Amino acid sequence: MGRFYGEESAAPEIRALYNELWPLWTLDTCAPRLRPDWTPENRTLGQCSVTAFLVQDLLGGKVYGVPLSDGSVHCFNEALGCVFDLTSAQFGETKMSYVNQPEQSREAHFADAGKRARYELLKERLLAAREEKK
Repeated sequence: MGRFYGEESAAPEIRALYNELWPLWTLDTCAPRLRPDWTPENRTLGQCSVTAFLVQDLLGGKVYGVPLSDGSVHCFNEALGCVFDLTSAQFGETKMSYVNQPEQSREAHFADAGKRARYELLKERLLAAREEKK
């Protein structure tokens, strides 16, 4: 098993993006309700929607969501010819269904100002990290 769902068939750009995001996922980019459980070892916890929409910005494609039992939605991507979930590790061994899930709306997710701010923070960090590498 890879570090994220779809890694084995993911384009090199997707694997590279995962490596770029790994150090940038922090407590302050995690969903507030999940922060008590966030750890550096489980960096992807609470990062799904901000990550999925950032991936869409960078690679195109669509964002889909898996409805969860608590009423929330876990976001993942379809881009560059494959389905992948950069934040799937947060669920450990739990298997998610990535088939026939509803497309997610950026407007609906970012109606939550806090989520929008976390997305902007993650995006800013990624762009700054890329600038430093130049």
